[in-house]
Amino acid sequence: MKLTYYGHASFAVELACGTKLLFDPFITPNELARDIDVDAIEADYVLLTHGHADHVADAARILGRTGAVLISNFEIVTWFQSQGVTNAHPMNHGGAFRFPFGRVKMVNAVHSSTLPDGSSGGNPAGFVIETPEGSFYVSGDTALHADQKIIGEFHRLDFAVLCIGDNFTMGPNDAAIAAQWTGASRVVGVHYDTFPPIQIDAQEARAEFATRGVELLLPAIGESIAL
Repeated sequence: MKLTYYGHASFAVELACGTKLLFDPFITPNELARDIDVDAIEADYVLLTHGHADHVADAARILGRTGAVLISNFEIVTWFQSQGVTNAHPMNHGGAFRFPFGRVKMVNAVHSSTLPDGSSGGNPAGFVIETPEGSFYVSGDTALHADQKIIGEFHRLDFAVLCIGDNFTMGPNDAAIAAQWTGASRVVGVHYDTFPPIQIDAQEARAEFATRGVELLLPAIGESIAL
């Protein structure tokens, strides 16, 4: 699998079969991602963890251009359908569905979820993605919570994508614990440095994970890494 980081909590995972999964696209409003051409990003599926603007800002634009399938909770899918998005698959917590590329399960996240116009974004979520070439967990924006232990009991993860910026979500300490609970030995950190309240010391964050035997990967914006 190849992961490309687009800044904040936005990233894509390209599978060996060629399928491209794009998560939480927030690119054009992010000054740190100013060198990313949002109209050059390809996607077959767009997965949204919750409704906050810093996770959905470019979703309609990308969905309209690519014809990708939107995967999110019922409320977010309904909201995008009211804007003309027709290719969508609604889910909810605890549910799983087998897509052509693999199985997606929607799992718990502890956060809030309001869409850009103030309407309800339903409940925030994360995803566990299982494919023939490996499995990974995307936490979405969340606090550390005990349900992450269940992920470790029922899934064998090749890596996890965890929020690490603190203030609004887990910080490095809690995220390192989440990695242990889920059984992920490699973590891609997201949701950090975009705004002053979530700026981190990268060296300290890596050390925090290392004390728990977990490798923290912090790719540069626009960088692709093999996982």
